[in-house]
Amino acid sequence: MATLTSSSTSAQVLAGARRVVIKAGSSLLNDVSTGQLRRHWLASLASDIVELQKNGTEFLIVSSGAVALGRRALNLAAGALALEQSQAAAAVGQPILANAWQQAFSPWGRVTAQALLTLEDTEQRRRWLNSRATLEALLAQKAVPVINENDTVATDEIRYGDNDRLAARVAQMSGADVLVLLSDIDGLWSADPNRHEGAHHIPFIAKLDDETMAKAEGPNPQAAMGSGGMVTKLLAARLATNAGCTVILASGIGEHPLQALKAGARATIFAPAASPSDARKNWIAGAIQPAGAVHIDGGAAQALKKGASLLPAGMSKCSDDFMRGDVVAIVDVDGNEIGRGLASYGAQDAKQICGLRSAQISDKLGYSARAAMVHRDDMVLNQGTP
Repeated sequence: MATLTSSSTSAQVLAGARRVVIKAGSSLLNDVSTGQLRRHWLASLASDIVELQKNGTEFLIVSSGAVALGRRALNLAAGALALEQSQAAAAVGQPILANAWQQAFSPWGRVTAQALLTLEDTEQRRRWLNSRATLEALLAQKAVPVINENDTVATDEIRYGDNDRLAARVAQMSGADVLVLLSDIDGLWSADPNRHEGAHHIPFIAKLDDETMAKAEGPNPQAAMGSGGMVTKLLAARLATNAGCTVILASGIGEHPLQALKAGARATIFAPAASPSDARKNWIAGAIQPAGAVHIDGGAAQALKKGASLLPAGMSKCSDDFMRGDVVAIVDVDGNEIGRGLASYGAQDAKQICGLRSAQISDKLGYSARAAMVHRDDMVLNQGTP
């Protein structure tokens, strides 16, 4: 994607996107007055997505609405719900919501897939890898993942708390280059326009600094659904932009919200801090201490410098204290750490496959295995490696 400037438009961002995460909140999916699903709105968003898919863009949806739908189906009284009531409402509402998305996409022959995540699925590295692999497999089969927090089992202590944060984590995990936060407001303003007459719209944010964060106020009191507000959206935008993702904050109230963005509808664009690949590799290189070490031969070291993945054939030995998904140091024949990466195998399995060709791994371990010990997309070599 081209470098963004203050003159960049949402249409340009979407046209250049390889993978997009769309977040749709409860106030957009459900009619506030009746609690009914806005099925025409769902169909219009599905239509927009299908149109953009023609250019090869992949889409993931983070969808709220399960608790609100389940609450109506169970005839729960108005007011705050106890945790067990909220979990029960989610259990009833999740299949209703999943079916609604499938119906919205079915006229175009698209398959949707429900993915329910808990906080550990994106905060614990091994579960993060498993979740990412599932989403990648779905996208490879041209399915549209519809993701929500698993409110049926989430507790107040261990949860995302709002789907803005979940959407940012999904964008980070999936390597998306664009996150679209569809809201009940058309972007970031200098102050809440519903409360401050002199507020002005801000179309472009180059960097989410403390001054920008201070412009946020609490949840929209008129929304009546959901738990987010501008604060949660800016926090999500900061998380996503730090992971190399461009963020568009736009109104989703009207039908065909993506078409509206392409036609020039007002929105706020938040520029990314880095590319998704660089952000992930910076995290591997600097933010995480290696859990173990993999020692490689000279041939493997040369192959890595040319951009190859680390294959078991080039491994000579490894330490015994890491698990699949942990960050491991990659050590050359002189004992120098030349890079780091995410291990595709735990230490016990890695020891068994040292020196083996990829075709021999399954026979040795007894299960279908990955060809690389560390894939090149999950690896960073040290600066100045000769």
